[in-house]
Amino acid sequence: MTKTRTRFSFASVLLCACMFASGACGIILEYIQASLASMILGNSFEQWAMVIGLMLFWMGFGSLIQAQIPKKYLIYAFIWVETGLALVGGFSPTLTYISYGYTSHYILVLYFFVSFIGIMIGLEIPVIIRINNDFSKELSTNLGNILSADYLGSLIGSFIFVFVFLRFTPITEAAFVTAGANFFLAFVTFIYFSKKGLLKTGFLVPAVMVLTFCAISYGYLNNRQWNIKIEQPLYDDPIILSKTTQYQHIAITHYKPFDEVRLFLNGNLQFCSTDEQRYHEPMVHPVMNIAPIKERVLILGGGDGCALREVLKYKEVKQVLLVDLDPEMTSLAQTHPVLKRINQDAFKDARLVTISGNGITHGINRQLYLETNKKKQPEKQAEPYKLADVKVMNVDADKFLSDVSGYWDVIIIDMPDPSTPELTKLYAREFYKKVKQHLSQHGLMVVQATSPYLAKESFLCIGRTLESAAFDILPFHENVPSFGDWGWYLAWHPNIQKKKILDRIEKLTIDVPTRFITPEVFRSELIFGKDALLTTNKQINTILYPALLSLYNHESWLLD
Repeated sequence: MTKTRTRFSFASVLLCACMFASGACGIILEYIQASLASMILGNSFEQWAMVIGLMLFWMGFGSLIQAQIPKKYLIYAFIWVETGLALVGGFSPTLTYISYGYTSHYILVLYFFVSFIGIMIGLEIPVIIRINNDFSKELSTNLGNILSADYLGSLIGSFIFVFVFLRFTPITEAAFVTAGANFFLAFVTFIYFSKKGLLKTGFLVPAVMVLTFCAISYGYLNNRQWNIKIEQPLYDDPIILSKTTQYQHIAITHYKPFDEVRLFLNGNLQFCSTDEQRYHEPMVHPVMNIAPIKERVLILGGGDGCALREVLKYKEVKQVLLVDLDPEMTSLAQTHPVLKRINQDAFKDARLVTISGNGITHGINRQLYLETNKKKQPEKQAEPYKLADVKVMNVDADKFLSDVSGYWDVIIIDMPDPSTPELTKLYAREFYKKVKQHLSQHGLMVVQATSPYLAKESFLCIGRTLESAAFDILPFHENVPSFGDWGWYLAWHPNIQKKKILDRIEKLTIDVPTRFITPEVFRSELIFGKDALLTTNKQINTILYPALLSLYNHESWLLD
């Protein structure tokens, strides 16, 4: 009797441990599928809601299926469920990426895996409860132990996904690691119950487990190489860099015949080297020359360094602070030879700034110098003049504006388009009000504002939101071949009369070297076609009502 109770007690502990681990693995697989859907289909708000909702639905369906499993096959069912989760969960991101690159039915493939994983997770809990019912005296104890282990495992799985997988592994590798944990559950269960004589050992189960172990191991060891091959069909030109960071996926392509370099973030084009000057020069040079003072410049975004490159052409600039969330992006812009060539080594000697607690701590003070053109005697070297202190801070721009003190003469906001909730908040009224608190009374700001043609309602919504934050604005646009018609807003405090801004534009001169922009070109950029700025939509974008998110993802990029 004592031995029987000990054996049953250990079996119950084993099953609770399996439930804990499967709870962690289940939530991680859900998050992986939701992240995958966000990266492929965009709009993370909707995709996370859709994936979690679908998984919960199919989990309910899986709970109904388990009622059809005879009691004598429950342990086998658990082993098959964990083995199925290991195989499907491990390979689903890779196979979904393949379908995305080679077929037009990738949405069906994605949601098939979401549904299958949901069914398997739905089978797990009731199957384990039914197995554990033989090793537990009371139903309440059985349910309490199993469900608490599952919920605790889900919490731990969330921590692992957020603080480990998102930061240190590609999504495909995270899937194979999670698959390995699912397989380990199946293996331990098989070994224990086989030794206790509760499983009939045959050839099929061990053979499947060996094949599953080989498949998962092979996938884990080769997934990073597969990623490069799978990703290539998504781009027209050869990939020379592919890197997933804590915040985004970075890809750089290079078409050698034209020496054309393209930078992509999460699959969205950020610049093309053959025409990026048509984007960065209109964004930087008009505001730098209209502003009466430009000693202190703040760049929010612009981690590629191209806007910084243009700002550093002005001798009057004494301090530049570039704030970009992703340290991997600014590090690449500072070290990658292709990006350094494009941004003309703009980050050379930039000092890093890190966040410590709620304050800002500065790193080593290094200053940027350029050689003067003044001719010296042959025996003497050219004396450098100090151009600017350049600081790079890797922190969320919204947090930065909340914590920092001080004012800037020119603020350049070069954020990615508002395609996700995280980005949409950087176009919200609350964000612009924070920016306004740090713009000097004589200062000017320029905001990247998507396409006034392809995303007209989004462009106009950004303008209305700026006005709601008590800015006066002036829209302008330019054709960038890689993007199409693209737009920005000049913005300033209402204490500066618009007529004064227009007078400065009329007398505008640009004395630094440029490849595209001229005063005449900029003045032409202020002209829009008939009704181009008219709309009946009066929405503004706020944190609690992110109207821009829906406008951008559902009403933009659709031509009549």
